Amino acid sequence: MRLDKYLSNAGAGSRKEVKSVLKKGGVTVGGQIIKDAKAEVTGEEEILMDGVPVMLERGIYIMLNKPGGVISSTEAGQTATVMDIIEHPQKRDLFPVGRLDKDTTGLLFITNDGKLAHELLSPKNKIGKTYIADLEKEVSERDLMILRKGVPLKDFTTAPAEAEKLSDRRVKLMITEGKFHQVKRMFGYLDNRVTGLRRVGFAALTLDEKLGEGKWRRLTDKEIDDLKK
Repeated sequence: MRLDKYLSNAGAGSRKEVKSVLKKGGVTVGGQIIKDAKAEVTGEEEILMDGVPVMLERGIYIMLNKPGGVISSTEAGQTATVMDIIEHPQKRDLFPVGRLDKDTTGLLFITNDGKLAHELLSPKNKIGKTYIADLEKEVSERDLMILRKGVPLKDFTTAPAEAEKLSDRRVKLMITEGKFHQVKRMFGYLDNRVTGLRRVGFAALTLDEKLGEGKWRRLTDKEIDDLKK
């Protein structure tokens, strides 16, 4: 990685700011003054800027309680994205693992670990995603049976889901796919409409109920270990 990018990504300053310090001889790599912004570094070296160690964080693992009205994207645009919420010096390297609809709230896992993300998103691994769905109409036992058997949608039949009735118009649903608008389409097949949708579980993660909407925190070591298992 270029030295200026390394320093900027590690939160030492903007590219312009770190280039200014580089030109003044304020950066050392392995004890040697380096002024070339394009110099390549691995991050294994001891890198000091104005005598202060600068370290790029390797694995970043974040739980976000996504609010409604923002999209699960890394691309800036007219609509706010989940990445606008995250304040981290290496934000440009982060991405959400999977997506939630704009109006869906709840658990979203954000990381810079591409290998782990691939494993979690691979259909062959059948990773569970758990939602709480609020519905327009009362849910019957027959509805639950259909959800548990598999719902024949237009383009595919869903895998058997885990469905638990929490109240007349609220269902806890765990699915292993993640097709576009899947939960809404499943209830649509049952002639019902989702009026509110919140994800409370993803893989080994459970939404931290102490985490308010629009808030985020780093995963604990145990949560990271559980995800990687």
